Amino acid sequence: MEKKRLVVPVEVYSRVVGYFRPVNQWNKGKKEEFSERKTYMFDAFELEQSVALDEYKRAV
Repeated sequence: MEKKRLVVPVEVYSRVVGYFRPVNQWNKGKKEEFSERKTYMFDAFELEQSVALDEYKRAV
C-alpha cells in the first residue's frame, strides 16, 4: 500500500536590493540566477556566535 502525501505549494521569498519579494514573480533570468546560488549550512556553534554578535550590535 502506498503512503499518501500531502503536497502544499510554498511561497519562497528572497531579498533583492533591500526588500523581500516572492521568487515566483521574478523574470526568467533572475529565477535562473536564484537557482545557481549556493546554500551554506552553519553548525550550532557558529549560529550561536552569530546570534550573540547580533545581540551585541543591537545593544551598542
